[in-house]
Amino acid sequence: MSFGKIYDIAGTAINANSLRLNTISSNLANADSISGSEAEAYRALKPVFSTIYNDPTLSATERAASAGVAVQGIVQTDQPVQKRHEPDNPLADAEGYVYYSNVNVVEEMADMLSASRNYEANVEILNQAKSMQQSLLRMGDRV
Repeated sequence: MSFGKIYDIAGTAINANSLRLNTISSNLANADSISGSEAEAYRALKPVFSTIYNDPTLSATERAASAGVAVQGIVQTDQPVQKRHEPDNPLADAEGYVYYSNVNVVEEMADMLSASRNYEANVEILNQAKSMQQSLLRMGDRV
């Protein structure tokens, strides 16, 4: 595999995990947001990823080894929002209910740890590829 492909693959993973971290940040920032109606309540966002197979002429094993990540979009989760009876809240509807976001903070924090570790791993892959290229160049200088 060429160094260019390594950079391309790791780059797609870094971009995907950056988007993942951004959506997690948005979810955590809105975890305690309140609304006066269920329709206006904040719903957690999740990115949708798919695999990019760059060369269909390769064998299945070679294609898997050179696959990248594509972002297909961002979707709202289908978990129900939290309905609470708080008649003294200024955002309460006519029946005294307010609607809290459906963000699960524990789940988001675990997802954030996973995304940040994936991001760091791919940065390390880029650093290792760069180091290997530099070593090759130094070997060429000795000849």
